[in-house]
Amino acid sequence: MFKKVLIANRGEIALRINRACHELGVATVAIFSDADRGSLHVRHADEAFCVGPGPAVRSYLNVPNIISAALISGCDAIHPGYGFLAENARFAEIAADHGLTFIGPKPSVINAMGDKATAKRLMSEAGIPTTPGSGIVASVEEARAVGERIGYPILLKATAGGGGKGMRAVASPDELPTFYATAQAEAEASFKDGRMYVEKLIVNPRHVEVQVLADDHGGVVHLGERDCSVQKPSHQKLIEEAPAPALDPAVRAKLHDVATTAARAVGYTNAGTLEFLVAGDDVYFMEMNTRIQVEHPVTELIYGVDLVKEQIRVAAGEALGFSQDDLHPHGHAIEVRVNAEDPLNNFAGGAGTLTTVVFPGGPGIRVDTHVYSGATVPPFYDSMIAKIIAVGRTRESAILRMERALGETRIEGVKTTVEFCGELLRDPEFRAGGIGVGWLPAFLARRAQPV
Repeated sequence: MFKKVLIANRGEIALRINRACHELGVATVAIFSDADRGSLHVRHADEAFCVGPGPAVRSYLNVPNIISAALISGCDAIHPGYGFLAENARFAEIAADHGLTFIGPKPSVINAMGDKATAKRLMSEAGIPTTPGSGIVASVEEARAVGERIGYPILLKATAGGGGKGMRAVASPDELPTFYATAQAEAEASFKDGRMYVEKLIVNPRHVEVQVLADDHGGVVHLGERDCSVQKPSHQKLIEEAPAPALDPAVRAKLHDVATTAARAVGYTNAGTLEFLVAGDDVYFMEMNTRIQVEHPVTELIYGVDLVKEQIRVAAGEALGFSQDDLHPHGHAIEVRVNAEDPLNNFAGGAGTLTTVVFPGGPGIRVDTHVYSGATVPPFYDSMIAKIIAVGRTRESAILRMERALGETRIEGVKTTVEFCGELLRDPEFRAGGIGVGWLPAFLARRAQPV
């Protein structure tokens, strides 16, 4: 097992990794920007180093400073969390070059699966169903040619993308020049990679993902699926749950089988998530995230597996301590992302001081957060400030528990998504289960109509 791990991230995921390390008897080193000096992930680490000013490109993406912090503090491994450098193959290579174990898959796998266009090709070669589309397109003209071949609507996607960034739905050829430019600029700013590819837009599918774990000894398992169909118009997830409700058992089994087949096909190790579009009985591979997911707690709560600890153990060379036959889900879990943004103003983000922070508790409630009363929400990063997760014996009991938890939550100083998510949970269509990714945009449109 490692002696000391540098956590190359911030906020709630950095604190989550810190806790897992300490429970394994591993010392931790946090990094932080000037804007995050007061964050809980800094306070709870054994050591902490400032790696730059607020903007992420000068701090959490500052590879020389991060590697230096790891070496100065005597770390033997780096956990990247999610976002920032988590799916950056070159960062993993640099870490290895300096004798640091990267807690994640091999750089070659990150590179192959992180390039969404390459990942689709590899999956197709392995017999995994994929959405019709293209490889990398170098210009608007090439994208236009693909659109004419596969038909509109299409989806422009950044090959290095994630979290809905660098993605635009295009309804007609006339929209291509503008949307191509904006998606590419967003990808450049977020990932330093403006390469784009094109997919056929499947209208209102469900977004279902499968969690996999694999070790270096041939062990590959899945830990079921999560439904992530409640997405903002920007494609960023807002509510996730496991297992996916109202899913045909045959489709569920197909998703699990395809996910483990795909993981084996690319020689995957550590934790990863395969994302699929589900339309009726059809399942299409969309992308693989070679890291821990924001929504991993819902899987942990129904399977009783600490995914972050397993990441660390696998990276340290240990075999998985269980087989597929040992894994059985119990109950239902649902997660709400608490974002510092105004859902009634196009989810505009906000920054400022949190004058009051009161999170819920009680049976079946978990809160992952790095904020507290008096904490500052910086303007430089993702707007998520907490995740509230509820688990119950049934989906209905989990939803009712979440409603109670949201009612107990009080956050003042910035606008948040707390009340809005409570409204979503009460909607009859959501309660029925099986909604597609177009549900939330349609909900917002209905809500905006005058009574």
